[in-house]
Amino acid sequence: MGILALSSILTALILCFLMAQFVRLQIRRKRFPPGPTPLPYIGNFWQLKFFRLSRELLTEEAKTYGNIFTLWFGTVPAVILVGFQAVKDGLTTRPEDMVGRPQTPYFKALANNKGIFLTTAKTWKNQRRVSLMILRTLGLGKRSFEYQVQEEACNLVEAFRNTKGKPMNPSYAITLAVANVICSVVFGHRFSNDDKTFHGLLEAMECLFTFFGCFMHHFYELFPWLLNHIPGRHQKALSSRDFVHSFIRREIKKHLDSDVPDEPQDFIDFYLAQIDRTKSQPSPPYDEKNMVHCIFDLFLGGTETSSTTLHWALLYMVLYPDVQAKVQKEIDTVLAPGQMIYYEDRKNLPYTNAVIHEIQRFSNIVAVGVPKCCVRDTTIREFFIEKGTIIFPILASALYDSSEWERPLNFNPSHFLDKDGNFTCRDAFIPFSLGHRTCVGDHLARTELFLFFSSLLQAFTFHLAEGSKDITVEAVWGGTLQPHYFEICATPR
Repeated sequence: MGILALSSILTALILCFLMAQFVRLQIRRKRFPPGPTPLPYIGNFWQLKFFRLSRELLTEEAKTYGNIFTLWFGTVPAVILVGFQAVKDGLTTRPEDMVGRPQTPYFKALANNKGIFLTTAKTWKNQRRVSLMILRTLGLGKRSFEYQVQEEACNLVEAFRNTKGKPMNPSYAITLAVANVICSVVFGHRFSNDDKTFHGLLEAMECLFTFFGCFMHHFYELFPWLLNHIPGRHQKALSSRDFVHSFIRREIKKHLDSDVPDEPQDFIDFYLAQIDRTKSQPSPPYDEKNMVHCIFDLFLGGTETSSTTLHWALLYMVLYPDVQAKVQKEIDTVLAPGQMIYYEDRKNLPYTNAVIHEIQRFSNIVAVGVPKCCVRDTTIREFFIEKGTIIFPILASALYDSSEWERPLNFNPSHFLDKDGNFTCRDAFIPFSLGHRTCVGDHLARTELFLFFSSLLQAFTFHLAEGSKDITVEAVWGGTLQPHYFEICATPR
């Protein structure tokens, strides 16, 4: 048999095999909600647009396939929920069915089912429960906890004041202030803004966030066995993970080496006490590895999101100076110049509160969000969903849902005001998600956003630096949607 004939036979066999796999896949996909046609092994990635999942793209796909549809990431199906009602139905109808987290190759590399954010089953339940208990014991939601946020708000105001009205990019100063709130809670102390190791921590966290959702992240999920042996952006992300872990372990060691306080003072103190109380159990649920990852998750979820939202807030204030002036007028009416602002004051500052909520809605900093996983067979509306199916509730699509907001594509604080000018919050405002896996630090984030934003607007008037041009509200893609670089001037009031 000639080489040409052998080649033809092999080609025919390969084509027959691929055709059989294609037919098998089409039969399998009938068990899931409708969606664009996948191909064997590569799923919907044969259409390059699916390498970057944006709210706009998924909303457009929903017009064809409905608000609940399926995309295939390689051989793995994922059910996409678009729009407030679909997200709400998916996360709250049977919330106990949606508490899992898929253990993808990258999630395993980051957490290996340790901590809170990327864990599932008993690990998630135990770590979330103890973390919430510790935060509440430390005073989350109480005035004592609020003082730590106020201290950092004052430090941020001072950092802006030191610029003496000269052009600056506010991003780093904001990130330092927000991160120091977490540091005070977790480590029991803040870091100097000049601390190079602290700067390294923030840079590592930024690297992890910018990697999530990029092309190389998707490639890693498909071929981890290959990428683990070659250099690239994924290796830098994993190196950043190691840096953050080392930073946290050094802080834990400082606590272990020092005298144990009569009363626990911070998250590490309380967690160490929890380890000590449960160490005699056959399989103790609390250990240093889980503590490291819980702290990692508090930084991951508590620093980037709040600082990015505040970064957008200042951009919107210079782009909408009439809104800025109205916020300042309300603050001046309610509070004396320089008076300390408390979270409770939001009840007397309805317009300011509405602006902060509209900033969260309009910036929609989480484009797609972290996927969930069904822990048992369930249903979403008329669709049967198998145990283990990945679910993507697109929170940003709820924040931009035209059936829930009058002008979703416009920055409009009136979305959160009634006809009498009183603050009102709509059900579709879900930046912290819904169901049993809502953000652990949502109350801290709300407190930070209100106190930081109000303190800055009370102290300064912001405007674009002279010569600024091509300012856009289009986002830079990453784990969170960041504004493009811009410079502003903070003029003391």
